[in-house]
Amino acid sequence: MQEAAEAIRIMGLDGAGWALGGAAIAYFLAGVGSAIGIGISARVANGVLSEDPAKFGSLLVVSALPGTQGIYGFITAFMILGKLGAASNPIAAPVGIQIFIAALPVAIAGFLSAIYQGMVCAAGSAMIAKQPTEVGKAIVLAALVETYAIFGLIASILLLNQIKV
Repeated sequence: MQEAAEAIRIMGLDGAGWALGGAAIAYFLAGVGSAIGIGISARVANGVLSEDPAKFGSLLVVSALPGTQGIYGFITAFMILGKLGAASNPIAAPVGIQIFIAALPVAIAGFLSAIYQGMVCAAGSAMIAKQPTEVGKAIVLAALVETYAIFGLIASILLLNQIKV
C-alpha cells in the first residue's frame, strides 16, 4: 500500500497538485505579462495624453491590447479546473504532470508576447501622437505579436484535450 501511495506522488505533489500548479502558472505568467505589457504601453500613452487628451480613445485601445494574454491564461486555467472537476477518481501524478506541461505554452507565450506587444503598442502610441489617423496600423502591428499568444493558447488547448483523466 505504501508503494502505491508513493507511485502517485512525484516531488511531493499528487496529480491534482500538479494540475492545479499548471492552472496557476498559466494564469499567473500570462497575467503578469499582460500587466507588464499594459504598463509599458500606458506609460507612453499617458505622455501623449498630457499633450493631447482628445486621443484617449485611440490610445486606450492600443494600451489595452497586451491584456488579452491574461485572458488566454485564464481560459486555460479554467479548462484545467474543469478537467479536474470532471475527474471522478483521484488523478495520478503522471497525468497531473501532463496537465502541468500542457499549460506551459500559453503561460510562456502569453508572458513574453504580452511584454513585447506592450513595447509595440508603446511605439504605436508614439506614432498616434504624430499621426492620429494611423491607429489601424498601430493595432495591426500589435496584432502580429498577439498571434504567438494565440498559438500558445491553441497549443495548450490541443494538449489538454489529449489528456485523459
